[in-house]
Amino acid sequence: MKTVSIERYRNIGIMAHIDAGKTTVSERILFYAGRIHVMGEVHDGDTIMDDDPRERARGITINSAATTVYWPPESVSLNTHRINLIDTPGHIDFTVEVERSLRVLDGAVCVLDGSQGVEPQTEQVWRQADRYNVARICFINKMDKAGANFQMSLDSIKEKLGVHAVPIQLPLGEEEQFKGIIDLINMRLITFDDTSKGKKFNLTSIPEDMLATAQKARDNMIEALADVSDAILEKFLAGDLSKVSIDEIQAALRKGTISRTLFPVLCGSALKNKGVQMLLDAVLAYLPAPTDLPAVTGVHPRDGNALTRKLQDDEPLSALAFKIVSEKTGNLTFIRVYSGVLRSGSYVYNATRDETERVSRLMLMHAGDRENIDVATAGTIVAAMGLKSSYTGDSLCDQKNPILLEKMEFPDPVVELSVEPKTQEDLDKLAIGLQKMLLEDPSLKSYTDPDTSQTILKGMGELHLEIVVDKLRTNHNVNVNTGQPRVSYRETITKVGFGNHKHQAQNGGKGVYGHVVLDVKPGERGSGFVFKSEVVGGSIPKEFISSVEKGIKNTMQRGVISGNPMVDVEVTVTDGSTHSVDGCALGFELAGSKAFQEAVKAAKPVILEPLMAVEVVTPEDYLGPIIGTISARSGQLRNQSSRGNARVVEALVPLRNLFGFTTELRGQSQGRAQGSMKFSHYEISSLKPEEIKD
Repeated sequence: MKTVSIERYRNIGIMAHIDAGKTTVSERILFYAGRIHVMGEVHDGDTIMDDDPRERARGITINSAATTVYWPPESVSLNTHRINLIDTPGHIDFTVEVERSLRVLDGAVCVLDGSQGVEPQTEQVWRQADRYNVARICFINKMDKAGANFQMSLDSIKEKLGVHAVPIQLPLGEEEQFKGIIDLINMRLITFDDTSKGKKFNLTSIPEDMLATAQKARDNMIEALADVSDAILEKFLAGDLSKVSIDEIQAALRKGTISRTLFPVLCGSALKNKGVQMLLDAVLAYLPAPTDLPAVTGVHPRDGNALTRKLQDDEPLSALAFKIVSEKTGNLTFIRVYSGVLRSGSYVYNATRDETERVSRLMLMHAGDRENIDVATAGTIVAAMGLKSSYTGDSLCDQKNPILLEKMEFPDPVVELSVEPKTQEDLDKLAIGLQKMLLEDPSLKSYTDPDTSQTILKGMGELHLEIVVDKLRTNHNVNVNTGQPRVSYRETITKVGFGNHKHQAQNGGKGVYGHVVLDVKPGERGSGFVFKSEVVGGSIPKEFISSVEKGIKNTMQRGVISGNPMVDVEVTVTDGSTHSVDGCALGFELAGSKAFQEAVKAAKPVILEPLMAVEVVTPEDYLGPIIGTISARSGQLRNQSSRGNARVVEALVPLRNLFGFTTELRGQSQGRAQGSMKFSHYEISSLKPEEIKD
C-alpha cells in the first residue's frame, strides 16, 4: 500500500439511475489508474466491480463494491492521490446500499445517461447525498448514444434537482458525431486515441465553428464562479473576463463544489473510452479531501454530551461500521475510519452496543479481492475480520475516549413474500441463512405469520426479494417454495376516538388489575406514534405509565382492523384507576391495549397503501397502449413530456397493481420502452380489510 498523506485522499462514490453507466465508468477508472489491464464490459458479464454472479447475469449492480486506486498512477506522478471508490447500485430496490455508502463518503460522481438526463433514481440518490452533505460533480455519460443531448441533460439537472450546475466541458458533437471534449477551463479540444483504448489523447485548438459557443460557455462559467470568489467577482464587475486565471477558476470551482453551492458538469462516453481521465482529474481538483470537511461530531454514549474528533491520526479512534458481509469464516465488516488509527490485532470499543471486540485482520478491498494491511489511518475505508457483535451503523472507538456517531436511517420495506422450507433440514438452514442475511441487509425484514406459521420476508421490491430468495437457495443451500409477492399496508385513523377499559382478573391469590382511559387522534402524516399522559395524582401510578405505552405499541404493531402496523396516531392517556393490591404492570399493559383498540374502532380507521412514482420513457409509437396500461392499473397520470425523440409518462400507481408491469411494458413496446419506479407515499386505500388479509 502506497503511503499518501490524508490531504491527498478522496473518498468517493459513483451513483446514478440504473443503466446510466456507473459500472462502466468504474471499470474505466480501474483501467486508466493501472489497477486492471483488461477492461470488462457489463454486457459481457465480466466487470471487476460487478463480481456477484447475479449481477453479471442481470447486467446490474446489486451490491456496492469498494476499491482503491491511485491517480495519477505512481509511474506518472509523484504527487499521486489515493481514491477510495465505491460503485453503488442504481436500482431503487437496492437503495440501502447507496444510503450506507453515502453515509461514509466525502464526495460523489453523479453519472447521467446523456440521452435521458436526470431520471427518477438519479433524484433519489441525489437527495440521499444531500442528507449526508456529500459534495458532487456530474458526468453526462453516453454522449455517443442515439438521442444524446448535452443541453437537455444540463437543463434537467437544473430543473429536476434544483441546483446550480456549471458546465466545465462541452461535447464536440453528439450521438454518432461525438468526437471529443472541449475543455472550457483551458480552452482546448481533447480527442482520444481509439487504438490505445483512450489511454492516449491529443490536446489541440478548438475548431473555429465551435469557438464562439465555447467562449460564451466559458464566460457563463466565470460568471457563475463570481458568486463564490471575490477575486473573480472583481474582474467580472470590471468587465475583463480575460484576466481571470486558470488557477482562480479551479480554486473557485473547488470552493463552490466543497460548499455544495455549485456542481461542475463534465461529459464523455465511458463505453467509448472518452473523458474518464478528465473525470479523475476533476475528482482530485474539486472533490474534498477528508481534511477539507468539518470535524466529526457525536455524543458521549453515557452522558450524551456533544463531542468532536478532528480528522487526524493523533486523535482518539472514531470509526463507523457501514456494511456487514457474512462469510463462512466470520463477518466481514466495512469500516470508515474518521480519526485516529485502527490496527490489525487491536481491540475496539463498540459504543453503540457497549462491547469490546478484537480486530483480527484489516484489508483493503478491490471488489472481490483483498489486500492485507497492518494499519488503517484517518480517512481510510477498509474491511475488518473478527468483529462478531458489530452491525451496520455501529460506532467503533477508543474505550477510554468513547464517541457515538450519527445513526444511519433506512427506509421501511413495502413488499412481502412468503417462503416455506421444503424439508425439516431446510427449516433449520432457513433460520441460519436468514439470520446472516438480515445482518447484511438492514432493508430486509422477516417475521412469522401467526395464522399460517409461514416465514414472511419484507423487502424494497420484487427484484430485491427475488435476489434474497436466490441467495437463500445458492449461498445457503436452502430449498424453499415461495408465495406471491404482496404489498405491505399500514393502518391509521381519520377521526378522534375515546377508549375506556378496565382489566380485572382473579385466579386466587393476587389478581391482575389495570384501568385506562385515553383519547386518540390522527397525527401528521409521517409522525409515527406520539404518546402523552395527562394523568395527575394517583389514578395510574407513575411506574405503570410505561406499561400502558407498551400495550399500545404492541397493538399498533399488529393493527386493529387488518393485521398491518398502525402509523400516525397521537394517544393521550387522560385517566384511569388502580388497585392497592392487584394493580400491576401487566394489568395496565392489557388495559392500555384494550382501551386503544376501542378508541381506534371509534376513530374511523382506514387502510393506507403505498403509491409508486412511475416513469416510462417510450418511443411515440407506443405511447397510447402504455398510457392505457397505466390507467388499467389504476394509475394517476401526472405529466407527459418529451425527452429527445422519446415521450416520458409520469404517473402514481398503487404498488399492488405493479406486479408484472415491467414484463408487460417490454411486450407492448418490443422491448423499446423503459420503466422505473420509486416509492412515493402512503395514501388512504379503497380496499376493505378482508381484501388485503387474503
